Amino acid sequence: MLTALLRGTVLGITVCFLVGPAFFSLLQTSIHRGLKQGFLLSIGIVLSDMTLIALSFLGVLQVIDNKSNQLAIGIIGGIILIIFGIVTITRKVYMGENEENAEKLEEIKSPKPSNPFMYILKGYFLNIVNPFLLIFWVGAMSGVSALYKSNTHEIIYFFIGTLVTIFATDILKCFVADKISSYLKPKILLWVNRVMGLALLISGIVLIVRAVYYF
Repeated sequence: MLTALLRGTVLGITVCFLVGPAFFSLLQTSIHRGLKQGFLLSIGIVLSDMTLIALSFLGVLQVIDNKSNQLAIGIIGGIILIIFGIVTITRKVYMGENEENAEKLEEIKSPKPSNPFMYILKGYFLNIVNPFLLIFWVGAMSGVSALYKSNTHEIIYFFIGTLVTIFATDILKCFVADKISSYLKPKILLWVNRVMGLALLISGIVLIVRAVYYF
């Protein structure tokens, strides 16, 4: 059990260094909205990973894993990312040093409570619409199943280690991004939005191109 958990942790650490749409959105949300919202987004991300792992374990993804499905998922996912990117790029940040604008900036960084479920949904779908992530988890499940000769308990322990590590590192990213945000001036926040939005937009375009090319 312990060996499986540790091996799963290694995979989780590897996944945390993968830079994708969910990564950029996690940083942007934590900087712009705060630690709590970033935490909620992280929950959505890890739930989507959990869903894909469970489906892989049950063999569902292998059944639906065909070129036409992956092409459709890639195009739809790319369009969603492009929309998120455009919205992020065009998001307004109040400039200036006067008290009124400072209050407006504080209101932007600490918005009125919104439905937490929306942040969870955003993280969930930003992560799950990536067809290459589907392929990754199917491949991981195949490799782990072969390693443990389909020993259900060992496989479960392995992916528990993976998911806990992914979630923990995502929370760490949120914490660091939130702490950094307190030192960012309005102009820098504006450029953070533009860079993160551009990253999401490019990720969407790349996702569509890769889906068309590979599938």
